[in-house]
Amino acid sequence: MEISYIFLILASITTIIGLWKLFPLASQEGWKAFVPVYNFIVWLKIIQRPWWWIFLIITPGINFLMVAIMYLLTAKAFNKRSNQDKTIAFLFGYIYLPYLAFQKDTAYVGPEDMSKRKPSIAREWTEAIVFAVIAATVIRTFFFEAFTIPTSSLEKSMMVGDYLFVSKVSYGAKIPNTPLSFPFVHHTLPGSATTKSYLEWFKLPYFRLPGFGSVKNNDIVVFNYPDGDTVALNYQNQSYYQICRDAKKSSLYNNPNAQIELETENGKVLSPIGEVVARPVDKRENYVKRCVAIAGDKFEIRDAEIYINDKHVETPEHAQYHYYVKTLGFAFGEYNRNAGQFIPNVRLLDKYDIYVDEMGIMDISQSGDTVTYLINMPLATVAKIKGLTTVISCTKEITPKGQYSSRIFPHSPSIPWNNDNFGPFVIPQANTTVNLDTTNIKLYDRIIVNYELNKLEIKGDKIFINGVETKTYTFKMDYYFMMGDNRQNSADSRYWGVVPGDHIVGKPVFVWMSIKDPAKNPVSGSVGLIKSFTQNSKQGRFRWERFFCFVGEDGLSRSYRVHFLVIVLGITGFVYFKNKRAAKKVKK
Repeated sequence: MEISYIFLILASITTIIGLWKLFPLASQEGWKAFVPVYNFIVWLKIIQRPWWWIFLIITPGINFLMVAIMYLLTAKAFNKRSNQDKTIAFLFGYIYLPYLAFQKDTAYVGPEDMSKRKPSIAREWTEAIVFAVIAATVIRTFFFEAFTIPTSSLEKSMMVGDYLFVSKVSYGAKIPNTPLSFPFVHHTLPGSATTKSYLEWFKLPYFRLPGFGSVKNNDIVVFNYPDGDTVALNYQNQSYYQICRDAKKSSLYNNPNAQIELETENGKVLSPIGEVVARPVDKRENYVKRCVAIAGDKFEIRDAEIYINDKHVETPEHAQYHYYVKTLGFAFGEYNRNAGQFIPNVRLLDKYDIYVDEMGIMDISQSGDTVTYLINMPLATVAKIKGLTTVISCTKEITPKGQYSSRIFPHSPSIPWNNDNFGPFVIPQANTTVNLDTTNIKLYDRIIVNYELNKLEIKGDKIFINGVETKTYTFKMDYYFMMGDNRQNSADSRYWGVVPGDHIVGKPVFVWMSIKDPAKNPVSGSVGLIKSFTQNSKQGRFRWERFFCFVGEDGLSRSYRVHFLVIVLGITGFVYFKNKRAAKKVKK
């Protein structure tokens, strides 16, 4: 049994023993302490707190704080009101409560009457902060969470710099695996690059509350990054497994002094990967992609086109691909041969909203008359680019079928899939069985070991799961295939495999603000925030058409920023005139 469960059992026993002795002192029968849930209702009655606190007490993430507050209030109700008593009760209530119960001088005096005592500024601030933390934690954990799009994998559907709200109730909120954590941060403490924000000695098993629906094809979904179960702390923005594959070493694991070779401006250098740590599911990075295939679907990519159950799937309107664009002269940027550096035409790129860091020069004719660029853009932009007088041709980049890429799942030459030709692959579904052999085991080994927590061994041509030879496997969970709309510039399921059902976080529902990244839009994205208020979306930093929009399968709805402004002004005006009328009545 894990130490977290041992602690929970012992703390529950000592608390119940303490309540059994204290209840009679507060005119309650001692046997009530042994009745689950009801004992907390009685306890709340003794400390004179509302019965609905019981819902906060059973809410993971804040229940430990709520019980600690109840320990503190109990000490005060039994006349232990020194700072020392209150501190010990708050921090170590499961020990303090039975200690208090067996003291001969313990007597019930009731909760402290604060109406006769003006609370200090420190106390007012403390109570306000505690209330805000509790309320925000409940909302963030079970209803909505603020999220920022950090990468361009869903361009132009969801864009870098989009600030949005993710609905946890769409698919059902997950109970936190690690409820003991620092509020409002994910996996790392503020001001630190590597210090964990959570404690792992107490963990809860996976459990999801009922939601409004399940993940469907083409849903845009937020989920915990599966490859993020193991992280090299010096390179948290990279896949640890890909680092190992690139280095062709498995000895990097738990070896902070291990070094990897990196390309820099000054050539190749060796760099230590730092400590390698494992992260629980709820503390893995949050990713957002489009679910292109759900459990049970037969998924395939043929020449960059998606097929589900052998039927072609229409490409999303804003999906982007790489194109070879051949031009007369240096239309989109020049190449400095002496410095070996590409100098992009930032004004032209910004005009067509083409990200500077997602294009480059591929070929220059010997005379320099023609130049071939590799440009990442959606189909609508392709039509505009083809209309330029300097453009000779525009051809989509396609990696041929059978050309193996070591970065593409399942990372095996025996299954030579690539970014543009992938599968066919049937997405694993709960309670379905698949035949196994030493070739296709590459498709399922990570599922069997990392996600469904089995022991897998391959001895010659035989497969053993949990020590038993087998030729089949039955899945425990549903899985999903996630892809970015930025089809050839997205690290998604093509790279690290399917997403387990217990990794699903929620669904983006509302974008309230969108700001350009200066690194991607160096012209308009570099305009100051103040000046941007007077600029339109093309000239300034704000994408006004993306403010206050709802998120759908095909992108964003129309902007409701004007409606929002009218509502805010209306409420402000109503409150102003209401207060003004009240002030006149007081004068009379």
